[in-house]
Amino acid sequence: MTVKVTEKLYTLADDLIPGAKPTKIPGMEGTVSKIFGYGLWLVILAGVAGVGFGVYKLAVSDKSRNGGGSEPFKWMGGGVAAILLSSSLIAILNGISGG
Repeated sequence: MTVKVTEKLYTLADDLIPGAKPTKIPGMEGTVSKIFGYGLWLVILAGVAGVGFGVYKLAVSDKSRNGGGSEPFKWMGGGVAAILLSSSLIAILNGISGG
């Protein structure tokens, strides 16, 4: 039962994240390595969604003096931070694993 659910999750991740093939980390083989690798790719997608939502909020925000104009930049900054963090972790892990 668990194997079938895990295989379905991997298939869903392959469909959702094209080209995302996590490399195996020495000493962390198997399911944990795959889940960790796909998790980093999902953090990148969440960062992209955060940046997109921030751009949307900036486009539709109230431009008057009391409009609270910093909220879109918080969304965009958080999205960029998530993208930078996860992409640097992916690069570090690929360097460790030699991939």
